[in-house]
Amino acid sequence: MSGSIKWAILGTSFISGVMADAIKAQGQSTIYGVAGRNTITLAEFATQYQIPHQFTDFDALINSPEVDVIYIALPNHLHHEYIIKAANAGKAILCEKSLSVDMPKTIESLDAVSQNKVFFLEGLMYLAHPLMQQLSKTLATGVIGEVKSIRGQYCAAISQFVNPASLGALFNLGCYPASLMQLVMQQQFGTEQSQHYQIEAIGRRGQDGNICESTAIVSYNNGVQCHLHTAEDYGLHAGFTILGSLGSIEFTSNPWLPESQGNQFTVRLYEQQAEVVNVETKGNGFYYQVEAVLNALETKQYTVPRPLVQLSDSVDIMQMLTTWHKAALESCAANHTTER
Repeated sequence: MSGSIKWAILGTSFISGVMADAIKAQGQSTIYGVAGRNTITLAEFATQYQIPHQFTDFDALINSPEVDVIYIALPNHLHHEYIIKAANAGKAILCEKSLSVDMPKTIESLDAVSQNKVFFLEGLMYLAHPLMQQLSKTLATGVIGEVKSIRGQYCAAISQFVNPASLGALFNLGCYPASLMQLVMQQQFGTEQSQHYQIEAIGRRGQDGNICESTAIVSYNNGVQCHLHTAEDYGLHAGFTILGSLGSIEFTSNPWLPESQGNQFTVRLYEQQAEVVNVETKGNGFYYQVEAVLNALETKQYTVPRPLVQLSDSVDIMQMLTTWHKAALESCAANHTTER
């Protein structure tokens, strides 16, 4: 079936190109059309990725009978609108993270997905990569004991590229460590435990008025203490560490952008030599995300298995991000923190 599956890409941003490359590299489906507002950029994108059909009318592409899967690569604040349109058109949906910028829009969009009984996946593509499957397997062995603390970070110099309406670093970058923290807590302690926490945060506003940097302390009711940090206006730094009662797991490669080679984390029992876990594969996270979507459609599933996110996980992650965001905004108001 996958040979006949046709994609529609909404948006001509950098990430749209990365996904177009992944679809072509995976090789078992095709791109039918791309939609964009700027006709010059649209034509250049279609030519570069050899896409046969161009649309300035997004609704026309969404509703085309030729299209099976809608890939939404628009700014965060527009995601919910196009999720609803695609769901109402009966299309399978892959939507870039973050799913929206607030909880009402998140619930509204996922309600449309559920009511129309269509496939949906939030594009936290790193979770599709075998590196994360290996992390889950390693954690499940109990080698580091009971999880006690987590530290996650994603900083990248993207402030000049982001849409101000997408609300800043938390929803563009912080969603990565937050989503992996959510996965680890859910896997280790169950869904209910993973939903009970308090968040304290500090934040700094950027030139667009949004939170451009923030640190959060996440305290789970079961005693696990976590530290998240994100920033969008200086250099690239990515990391994730899990401390257990017996030892630690620490990524020594970028966990958010896994590639075909060079993907590593270390497992270290306290005060002992580290064991390096190396995962080499046939593609990057986007490649495996495409493969996961196609596999689900072939088997007529509405979601993909963990470690990729289920609908309820998307809700949990957005709840975490909006709670963190609110705390960061409150800290700015209290301290009158602005761009440095």
